[in-house]
Amino acid sequence: MTMTLCLDKGCRRQQQRQTDMAKKGRYVYEWPRPMVTVDAVVFSFSRGKARVLLINRKYEPYQGKWVFPGGFIELDEELEDAVARELKEEAGLVNIPLEQMRTYGTCGRDPRGRQITIVFMGIAGKGQTKLRAGDDAARARWFDIDKLPEDMGFDHNEMARFAIRRLKRKRVYRENVKRGRGGTA
Repeated sequence: MTMTLCLDKGCRRQQQRQTDMAKKGRYVYEWPRPMVTVDAVVFSFSRGKARVLLINRKYEPYQGKWVFPGGFIELDEELEDAVARELKEEAGLVNIPLEQMRTYGTCGRDPRGRQITIVFMGIAGKGQTKLRAGDDAARARWFDIDKLPEDMGFDHNEMARFAIRRLKRKRVYRENVKRGRGGTA
């Protein structure tokens, strides 16, 4: 650890905290922290309609409810790697191009405690729509974006509405749905 000469109290306190953390271990805090998760909203096109991927939760909370694939990040894992891992583990999808869509952090969104999730959005290409449920998912299924389950787990109904609005502004949507062309399945 590189030490710099501190002349004010604030800098010395910060330096002392860093030294104390180094002695105690990397992740030592005296106050509660939120959990951080990632979720994947993945769309595909089939027979001129847009579909979105949902998984049916195998475990509590929200056992039996439909949600987007996702889960907790590992301490040494980048967000993009975490969402790709969760998508593979829970739905069997790999190499889906994903971009950060939005962050959700409303207090009470998860009954297990304070949780913040970073949501990624992507579109599965041709040959990328075969699903295989695994890990926390009892089932994985494509849903028509106009026929989603009414009572999804967590705050995923809100996520779905936001993602669908965003999808409808994209050129790929206009090319595959408005003209009625089936795209990628």
